[in-house]
Amino acid sequence: MACTTKNPATTQDGWISLFDGETLTGWKASENPGTFKVEDGVIVVHGPRAHLFYVGPEMNADFENFEFKAQVMTTPGSNSGIFFHTDYQETGWPSKGHEVQVNNSQSDWRRTGSVYSFDDVKEVHVQDNEWYTQHIIVQGNKVTVKLNDKTVVEYTEPENVERPADAKNKVISSGTFALQGHDPDSKVYFKDIKVKPLP
Repeated sequence: MACTTKNPATTQDGWISLFDGETLTGWKASENPGTFKVEDGVIVVHGPRAHLFYVGPEMNADFENFEFKAQVMTTPGSNSGIFFHTDYQETGWPSKGHEVQVNNSQSDWRRTGSVYSFDDVKEVHVQDNEWYTQHIIVQGNKVTVKLNDKTVVEYTEPENVERPADAKNKVISSGTFALQGHDPDSKVYFKDIKVKPLP
């Protein structure tokens, strides 16, 4: 396993830390890098639209089947997301992969846990200003999303699915992860970011 001095070792149960708790080493921000900073062991996402992509050495930043977990805390009126099977892009909303929504009270009705626009959650399962666990499992063509161990989405993507031209790459494939900075009115916190590759 590749590792860095601040991001050592896979744990015995197969989980790999993607965030060293001190720096954004292994991550690359798009268009507005100032939207992301590390404070007190936490990634603070606050500022103009930007996305923070994992570009580090683990699995060459190319994950197919996996479990992903992060501790997340939203503030009132905030919107964010966790992308998977995506690739770094310099500007705009990521065009590849799926977004799992982080939004408990912002005006967008799609709530935390949604596989954005493909399997949406209208109910609020976790609260602003409280840490919760967001757990994403991708195995084959199935995505399971759990919030604090409660399953809120089980999305199965059809075989050979066809998307509109503007969404042709929003499919299950392989790729990296990204955290979303949605807008300057949103402030969201992430910590304990880790992944367990699956066969």
